[in-house]
Amino acid sequence: MMSLFRKSDIEQVVIKKSLYETANTILQKEAAEFSYTKAYDIFLSHSFSDADRILKIKRIIEEMGYRTYVDWIDDKQLDRSKVSKETAVVLKSRMKNCNSLFFVTSDNSSSSKWMPWELGYFDGSKGLVAILPIREDDAVTSVYNGQEYLGLYPYVAKAKPEGGTSEVLWIHTNYNEYIRFDSWLKGTMPYKR
Repeated sequence: MMSLFRKSDIEQVVIKKSLYETANTILQKEAAEFSYTKAYDIFLSHSFSDADRILKIKRIIEEMGYRTYVDWIDDKQLDRSKVSKETAVVLKSRMKNCNSLFFVTSDNSSSSKWMPWELGYFDGSKGLVAILPIREDDAVTSVYNGQEYLGLYPYVAKAKPEGGTSEVLWIHTNYNEYIRFDSWLKGTMPYKR
């Protein structure tokens, strides 16, 4: 059964670390592995207020086999507290190395200074934008009705494909029209099932 990302599922994700590794050490190690030419499947646009959830969503997506960019992990030098030309230049450069953008909606996303800009820039330059809603309740559903301009974009759900053993990402234009993320990246549009 397809499902949106649920808060309760995200909170169950355990960040694996040794006895001596803290979350900060893990993040520093990942930042040290960053390359200016590294390509990513997904740019996660999000509110920094959701940092703990975003780290866990990043893990969930990476365990599905997708390379995921998160600015405060890969570019620790960025100052997310204020909008600046320098930060915009770095983010534009990173977005060029990403195949798609997932706009993570939560209770905090409406207060983000950067998310609307990232969405507009990526949509205008590449067009492969999808909304990744976080459900606050435990309902298992793949239905999402975005408010205002977010309803213009397809959205992300996860499920095991028929005969599969592991969850994969799906892109929906509505409840009945969806396609695997890999096919969407190649330009195939969702179709009715």
